[in-house]
Amino acid sequence: MIRRRTGDSSSSWATLKPSAVANLSAVLFGIAIWLALFLGSPCAHGAVAKQSGRGTDARQTKGTPTIAATPERVEVTAASGSTEIGWNTGNGSTGFVFVTANGREPVLVAKGPEGSRVISWIRTGSYIFELYGDAERRALLATVTVSGVAEPGSPPRTGLLHRQLRWLLVAVLFAVLYFAVYLSSTGPQRTEFPAEPTTSPQPLHVARNLLLGLAAFICVDGVVFHTRLYTSILAPDSYAGRMAVITRAEKHRASSGLKEVLVLGDSRMAEGFSAAVANELSSVAGLKFVNVAEPACAVNIWHYVLREVDPTGRRYWAIVVPYGIGFEPNSADPLRISMAAPLLRYGDCFNFASAFQRWSGRFRAFTACILRGSAFQSDLVDFLEHPSARARSVQLEAKTLHSRDVYKGRDSDIVGTSYDPKTGQVTLPPRLTEAQREAVRDSLVKPSQSETQDFLRMQRDGIQKILKRYSASPTAIVLTPVPRGPFAGLPGASMTFHAAFPTVPTQKAVLSLPEQTFDFLEKPEYYFDGLHLNAKGRQGFTETLVAQLVGHLQSADSDGQLHSDSKTVAGRFSSGIHGSGNRSSRDNHISNKLMNEAN
Repeated sequence: MIRRRTGDSSSSWATLKPSAVANLSAVLFGIAIWLALFLGSPCAHGAVAKQSGRGTDARQTKGTPTIAATPERVEVTAASGSTEIGWNTGNGSTGFVFVTANGREPVLVAKGPEGSRVISWIRTGSYIFELYGDAERRALLATVTVSGVAEPGSPPRTGLLHRQLRWLLVAVLFAVLYFAVYLSSTGPQRTEFPAEPTTSPQPLHVARNLLLGLAAFICVDGVVFHTRLYTSILAPDSYAGRMAVITRAEKHRASSGLKEVLVLGDSRMAEGFSAAVANELSSVAGLKFVNVAEPACAVNIWHYVLREVDPTGRRYWAIVVPYGIGFEPNSADPLRISMAAPLLRYGDCFNFASAFQRWSGRFRAFTACILRGSAFQSDLVDFLEHPSARARSVQLEAKTLHSRDVYKGRDSDIVGTSYDPKTGQVTLPPRLTEAQREAVRDSLVKPSQSETQDFLRMQRDGIQKILKRYSASPTAIVLTPVPRGPFAGLPGASMTFHAAFPTVPTQKAVLSLPEQTFDFLEKPEYYFDGLHLNAKGRQGFTETLVAQLVGHLQSADSDGQLHSDSKTVAGRFSSGIHGSGNRSSRDNHISNKLMNEAN
């Protein structure tokens, strides 16, 4: 209970009007809401973990790029452990430090000619830190592996600081709430704290002030993050930043006047398909290919990409949608949410959240639609720490897009790698880097039945949204398989289109390429790791895909339609295989010619 006492009426508290006190209370409640959200945010942990200092000793002979970790063996005693990464390119050029955590997608953690950074989120497992000479990860300079080992011991200093800061924020939250209630409580208006006068009672409006504070917080978040005010300055080398840059550039690109074909996909299509090669091959047919595939861009994001770049649903002549067996771990939910955040709207909160399996992922996805800033927390912290560096990187947006357009793939391969599915024995040649070795091993890990079913459900739902969006559009939808990997015939890798799409009825005309189209690419010589095609495989995949599309789409265009029936997609796929002999002689000629060149 708050006790009231009589004080000096000349205090500045006496000058506060009742409305001003109420407004101040609403503001304080808004601050309390922000603190409550921040307390549960993973960014709060990561933000305070970044420390300044001299860093890991990365000195070396001039011209020799190095990257080092201190320590390389991290004892994970609490929630996480810490290590310090130091790097130096050796020649003053900009270096890019990527981390591959337990076989997941590489993530950029730092860049610059040299420097150091404390990584405070090391958990049990293997973390491969790689120093590249470019943001596209084509030129590998050096690598170091950090192992997280669960062992008992005293908690690290960074973990202690995290807990201390968390309790400090809790104390501040309670102080703000107390002060807000104190100002808005029933009783005479106060003249000094904690004394109070004997007149001017104020009613208690806790619920009203709470709602006003929440509304004000949502409005501020909408003005800052739901507009281009912040999305225009996202880090171009982050997942969210790349998605914002690519979709914005494609949305504002002037029409070529040709029949444009948009290609969707994740890292397998980003590495496997070349729009430049496709445009050279299809120039005679009057086609233009646009590739918006991006690493980590899962199937449940493609619908929002199309809504952003093709708001009318009639911009493209055809849209290529890949399908196949894959695996999206639940631990990657925050990454996918952050990547989709620049494309989300308030009305997407339920549909977008329903695509995630765990309730934690659904809550994050729902929150990202309403409070988009919650998905940009790490990016915002990096911006506040390095505003000048962010300004310079944003100015290089055009250069980033150009580098993406001229990317030709990676020259390395994994020739000499073999795998025995009966014994599970994998043989790796000594010339492979540690990153390649880890990627190959991780690609051979078979996901559980439940994980496979979850991915198939997400794939079916995502593609069904695309079909529904273009159900009344003349745009052709092309479903294409992707090469399964360098080791054909692995258990679980030969699941067919019928298994992936057992019952997906639609009225939309769909063209489905045969499952066996890219079987000739499932060899180690066409891959630079266990999942992604190298430059040679990229050339063969693009040539074959273009040959198939040119033949099928030109034949369909001459007939005026792709299919007149309304069977299931799986039924159409069957007819696509067994009816392939009815293709035009021109289609067969192009396909055979390019297939021979690819082989």
